[in-house]
Formats: sequence, structure tokens, C-alpha cells
Amino acid sequence: MRRPASDHTTPDPPVRTKNPNRGTATRGAGNRGTASRSAPTRSAANPSAVTPSPATPSPANPGAPSRNGRSRSASDASVSAGTGRGRAARDRGCVLVARLDDAGDVLLAGPAVRAVRTRAREVVFLAGPNGRAAAEVLPGVDRVITWDAPWIDHTPPPVTRKLVGDLADRLGGVDEAVLLTSFHQSALPLALLLRLAGVARISAISNDYPGSLLDVRHQVDESVDVPEAERMLAVAEAAGFRLEDGDDGKLAVQRPLPDIAKFLGHCLGVGADAGKGAYVVVHPGTSAPARTWSAESHRRTVKELAEDGHQVVVTGTERDLTAFVAADVAVDLGGVTTFAELAAVIERAGVLVAGNTGPAHLAAAVGTPVVSLFSPVVPAARWAPYGVPTVLLGDQRAPCRGSRARVCPVPGHPCLSQVTSEQVVKAVRELTQ
Repeated sequence: MRRPASDHTTPDPPVRTKNPNRGTATRGAGNRGTASRSAPTRSAANPSAVTPSPATPSPANPGAPSRNGRSRSASDASVSAGTGRGRAARDRGCVLVARLDDAGDVLLAGPAVRAVRTRAREVVFLAGPNGRAAAEVLPGVDRVITWDAPWIDHTPPPVTRKLVGDLADRLGGVDEAVLLTSFHQSALPLALLLRLAGVARISAISNDYPGSLLDVRHQVDESVDVPEAERMLAVAEAAGFRLEDGDDGKLAVQRPLPDIAKFLGHCLGVGADAGKGAYVVVHPGTSAPARTWSAESHRRTVKELAEDGHQVVVTGTERDLTAFVAADVAVDLGGVTTFAELAAVIERAGVLVAGNTGPAHLAAAVGTPVVSLFSPVVPAARWAPYGVPTVLLGDQRAPCRGSRARVCPVPGHPCLSQVTSEQVVKAVRELTQ
């Protein structure tokens, strides 16, 4: 039975466990604990190392869509969620999962979403405008609500009664919430709004004292760099949600993906039945200038990949950029694909060459190896492509390390400007042999 929003238990001070990677959770009265789960491990410390590969992920929740018939607003997206094996009784009602930043962040929330799905009657994903398309392809999501939080984006909207009221109006029927944040974000502003909207049970990471805002306060040692997917899954586990037996905890997208075989076959001059590895995808764009390798370097790399015998496809949303990079030697798909179609394009590639940006995580979700042009403004141990073979290029000890800068604070952008096209071509060879 739902409690009123004001009837909650103030968390007690947590007792820290011996394992700083999994964190500790403090629960209100009546909340059940969960045993720690053995999570996948990976290494991304070496700036030019090949990360060993687990098997390619498969869809976590194949099968027929699950619906509960609830009404939804015109701005909410209906997204199918499959049926899984060995699922526990769905006794937790309608659960909101929130991740409010970019597409890559949302994709990394996938394992946590699938864990919530094992017990939730309905999973509603609360995304920001930049993350909506990724939320729509996550297995386990029934409905997507888009809301532009005034504390997330670098160009935030003003705080108005209408903005706050719009969110509250769209949360009817939500029984509890699992709030997913990065290490530099706070869950408490959203927790306050959800509490005022009547959400009875809220779980999140908070090293700040949450007072009565959280029912499950999960604490982690932020000095330990844990992969973002594992960090978010730990929040779901602390809230009482576990992955199904057999779910490997990797990233995934809904199946089937759009059928782009004939289109690509026409563009590349190959048969529509050409298998995985028929080409290399180069994605030159990123969400922040500090994470961007130069357009000239991308163009030179495309030329050298073609000379090395690879067919190359260039993707992105900035058509002028993709046209420049593709020149006359690659297929330019700039501005052409939807997010799901981009996933299909990347899935058939032998390798993706990209910066620290959403498509790198999309490659991980479809099992495609990545040459990662990684600026260390955020830790690679947290944010490198998760669970696929990866060659990490870029000086991970550069002065910008850990700065979270959007614009490079160091003259000459040395962390990436020292990466050569020859290094990228060599890395592609390593991953395709």
C-alpha cells in the first residue's frame, strides 16, 4: 500500500561495507536489503591498451511487448518491454527510473533499468531532451517522459512554476523512483520534486545528508572509479531490484533494430547479406569541444583507412562536419539516421572510431569494438565503452584530467592533438584481425 509522501523514515547514519565499489545503503523501515552482486570488471587505465572482450551482448528482454493500459500524454513515448525468464512477481507497481543527461548516460543506465523491470509492473523512464532517443531503445522501458531539468544541462532553463508543475502533472500513478546520477550530480533536487508530487519511495546515491527526501540512501566512495553502468546498477540493487538470472549486466538495445541492410548495401556497393565487419564507422562529433578530435584528423584517418582497404561510413548529426570528414572516399550518413538506425549501422560495423560520446556507448550496446579517442576530462575507468574490446587513445595523464571541462582548459588540446591518424588505423587493424 502506498504511503503518503510525508510518511517516510528518516535514514539512519550508514554503516560502510568493506567493498567501496558497491557502496552502502541505508533504508527506511520495512525496506528489504539485497545481497551484493558480482559485477563485470574492466580496465581502461592504459591509454593505448586493448581491453579484453566479453561476449557480444544479446537483448536482455526478448519477446512480446508488455502493456498495462495506463493512459499517457501525447508527449510520452510508448516503448516495448519484453518478457524475460525467471522473473519475480511484479509487486512494486509503477517505478520511475530517472537519468537526466545525455544519450550515452542513458544507455549506461540500461542494466539498472532491466533490474527494475524484474519487479515493476510498469517502468517509466524520466529523461532529459538529449537522452530521450536513447531511453526509447532501452529494453524494459514502457514509457518515456522528457523533462528539461534546470540543474543538468550547460544551458539550463529558468526555474518556473510551470516547469515544476509540468513534471508533477505527468507523474500520476508513479509508486516509487530510482534516481540515477553521475558522481558530480546530486539526486536531491529531483527527489524533492518527486516527494512533493506524492512519490512514496525514492532511492538514490547521496553523500549529502538527504533528510526526509530519500527512503534508500546509497553511499559510495567517490575516490574509487567504478564503471558508470555498475554504479547505477548498484543503486537499483540497493532499492531491492536484481537482474534476472542469466542477464550478464552489459549494455543492450531493444530488438529488432531497423533493417538497414539493403540501404547500406546500395551505399557501399555490397550485397544486402553482407555480415558484421563489412565497414568501419567513423563518428567525428561529440557533445563537448573538450572531447573532440579535430575534423582534419578525422578526415585524414578516413582517407588512410580507405587506403588500408577498409570501407568507411561517417555518421553524425552535423552534416557539414560529416561531409568534410567523408570527403570523396567514404559514405556520408550525416543527419540521415534515427538513433535506432544509427544503432543498426554501428552493429554491422567491424569497428567504431569515436570520442567519448553517445555512439561509443551505443557500440557497446550492440557489441561492436571501439577505437576510443578519449579525453580524460572524465575518468576512462568510469566512462570508457563498457564490455566490448576497446583501444583507448589519448593521454589519460594530461593536465585536463578530471576537470569535467566542456572546453579544453589547456592550450593546444594536448590530450587528443597528439593522437595520430596512423595510431587510429593501427588500432582498427588490431580490433579487426
